[in-house]
Amino acid sequence: MTKTLILNGSPRINGDTAGLIGKMTGRIGGEYKIVDAYRCSVSPCLDCRYCWENSGCAIRDEMQEIYEYIQECDNILIASPIYFSELTGRLLDVGSRLQTYFCARFFRKEEPILKPKKGAVILVGGGDGHMEKAYGTACTLLHHMNCRQIHEPVYSHNTNERPAVEDESALSGLDSILDFFHLCG
Repeated sequence: MTKTLILNGSPRINGDTAGLIGKMTGRIGGEYKIVDAYRCSVSPCLDCRYCWENSGCAIRDEMQEIYEYIQECDNILIASPIYFSELTGRLLDVGSRLQTYFCARFFRKEEPILKPKKGAVILVGGGDGHMEKAYGTACTLLHHMNCRQIHEPVYSHNTNERPAVEDESALSGLDSILDFFHLCG
């Protein structure tokens, strides 16, 4: 069974990002796990440097379950509103805990995640339309989770004027991600 990890960076339970995630999960074939960055119990990296010499992380919290799911899953989706042309702060806090994978590769010379994955990014915004930086950051996070193929970004811009779930381009992008992930249910 195909497994998909969804990292939701939105603070709004019923906002535009959640709406697009809901449209997608309503059609996913396979298992999925949603990590809600604003409601999970994950602390940011403290730069304690435990992972410079040890696998895993010294902080014991919900991230331990996320690490396990990263090892097992086939696909990873990062979905976030755009704040000042970047992913949300709480999503970046969760992402900072991927430092253990960086340290495994560059300090300990180990490959922390053997199973290759596919990745995708959904970005939502009502601001100035600059999504490149957020997409670049999301791709960096996906690469550290061993996503070797990453779908082009799917975004809904101008959500101040039109809900993301009514954005035909974004909905078409969701279809494309489902096909890319081989998840049409």
